[in-house]
Amino acid sequence: MNNIYYNGSLISYFIAALLLVLLIGIVYSMIDKEDRTYMDPLSWKMKLMWPFIQIIANFFVVFLPYEILESTEKKITHSGVSYLLNAEQFIALRIISAIVAPLVALFVMVCLDNYQPIWFVIMPLLGFMFPNIWLSDTRKKRDSAVIRTLPVYLDFITMCVEAGLNLQGALGQAMEKAPPGPLRNEFSVVLRDLRSGLSRADSLRRMAERLDIQEITSFVSSIIQAEKMGASLATVLRVQADQRRNERFQRAEKLAMEAPIKLVGPLIMFIFPVTFIVLGFPIAMKFLGEGML
Repeated sequence: MNNIYYNGSLISYFIAALLLVLLIGIVYSMIDKEDRTYMDPLSWKMKLMWPFIQIIANFFVVFLPYEILESTEKKITHSGVSYLLNAEQFIALRIISAIVAPLVALFVMVCLDNYQPIWFVIMPLLGFMFPNIWLSDTRKKRDSAVIRTLPVYLDFITMCVEAGLNLQGALGQAMEKAPPGPLRNEFSVVLRDLRSGLSRADSLRRMAERLDIQEITSFVSSIIQAEKMGASLATVLRVQADQRRNERFQRAEKLAMEAPIKLVGPLIMFIFPVTFIVLGFPIAMKFLGEGML
C-alpha cells in the first residue's frame, strides 16, 4: 500500500512538473522574439533562465514606475551590460535570483540535515541584491579596462591625425591596431553614429554619457572645444595622450605604495601566527621536558 502511494505521489509530481513546463512554454511563445543580432551572446546559465526572465519582464516588470526603469537603464548602460539585457530583463533577473536563493538554501539545509528558518528571510534579500553586486563589479572592471587602454588609443589616434587623417579615419585605424576591449566597442559605436549622420560632437558626448568616466569626459570636452575654437586637433590629442599616460604612471605608483599597507592585515592574521608557532614549539617542548611548564 505504501509503495502504491509513493508511486502515485511521484506520478503526480511528474504530471505537475510537465504541466508547469507546458504552461511556461505557452506563455513564452506569446512573447515577441527578441532580435539579438547586434547584442552580446548569452551564457549557458542565462540561456536556462531566459524564458523565465522574458516572462517576468514582459508581464510584470513593465508595470513598474518609469523612474525605476530609467534608473536601472542608466546603471546597466554605464556598466556596459546594456549589450546583454535591458532594464526590464535585469529587474526580472533580480526577482528570479531572489526566488532561487532560498531554494538553494533549502537544498543545502536538507543535505546537512540542519534547518535554520532565518535563512529563508536572509537569502531572498541576498538573492535580490546579488545582481546589483555583479553589476557594480562589472562596472569597476569595465572602467579599469577603459582607463588602462585609453593612452594606447590616444597615441594611435594622435599619430593618425598628425599623418593627415581626420578624426573618423583615425578612430578606424586605432580600432584596427589597438587592443580589443570595452573602449574599442565604444569607439565602434561612435563610428556608427558618425556614419548614420550624427555630428562629431554629439557622437562623442553620447560616448561620454555611456561611460561616465572622468578621463573620457575630459578627452571629449577637449575635442569638442578644439573643434569650436578652431585649434589644432593633433596638438590637443597629443596633450591628452601625454596627460593620460602620466596619470597611468601615477596610478601605478600609488598602487605600489599602497601594497605594503594592504599586506599588513594578511601578515598579522596568517604569517605571524604560523611563524610564532614554528619558533615557539621547540622552546615549549624543551620547557616541558625539563618540567618547567
